[in-house]
Amino acid sequence: MYFTTVFPFAHTSSASPKHTCSRRGMESGGGMAAAAAAEVKDKNKGAAGEVGAEAARFRRVCVFCGSSSGKRSSYRDAAVELGKELVARKMDLVYGGGSLGLMGEVSDAVHKAGGHVIGVIPTTLMGKEITGETVGEVRAVSGMHQRKAEMARSSDAFIALPGGYGTLDELLEVIAWAQLGIHTKPVGLLNVDGYYNFLLAFIDKAVDDGFIKPSQRHIFVSAPDARDLVRKLEEYVAVEEEDPATPKLRWEIEQVGYNDRLTPALQAEIAR
Repeated sequence: MYFTTVFPFAHTSSASPKHTCSRRGMESGGGMAAAAAAEVKDKNKGAAGEVGAEAARFRRVCVFCGSSSGKRSSYRDAAVELGKELVARKMDLVYGGGSLGLMGEVSDAVHKAGGHVIGVIPTTLMGKEITGETVGEVRAVSGMHQRKAEMARSSDAFIALPGGYGTLDELLEVIAWAQLGIHTKPVGLLNVDGYYNFLLAFIDKAVDDGFIKPSQRHIFVSAPDARDLVRKLEEYVAVEEEDPATPKLRWEIEQVGYNDRLTPALQAEIAR
């Protein structure tokens, strides 16, 4: 285990805002590569040469999950299963950096199976979410916004295990980013024992009542087990957005707020 400190960063490229994720069926949808499109392409090229086409679409997967384990053993089992599935497909884990709860279960499973683990955690939460020995690389950041931005920048896809408010915050933010055209990376729900059924029903209600466009109902996928979910993420196909004028927001500036740290050239590039 080793620590690094991450300072605010900027990207000079982004994916086209003309794409969002969409597939038929309740548990399908999708998109690919995003806030760091050029970086993702480089990663995938390298991965393709190392592990072959079948496992080459993603190099790093970000997993959102709770610092608690929940009351059902199935949640812990699902975290371990997901960790093993990522390693089997030669995908690195990016997660919130804690050693407790499902965060500890999935990171430990990846580490024990020989995979690479990247944990991103605010310095103020280290005493709360880390107990004992952590595994892999720990990237220390200054706050929650920086944590989410660094996790998003470092990942090619997102998966949410069961969790509480923090997990929902992270999950819904990357879904909202996809809706706004900030990224087109695939997002998936690991719907263990129907944990996210009520969330899926809420989204259906929002569509029925006109708060979410029908085409945006499927900008994420879901599945009850890790293997099926990762397969759906890999099969994700981006389609053209109904409104090609969807704005490309400057998420590095608006979400993290470090405009004063960017050079004029980078600001102009991000704004394009």
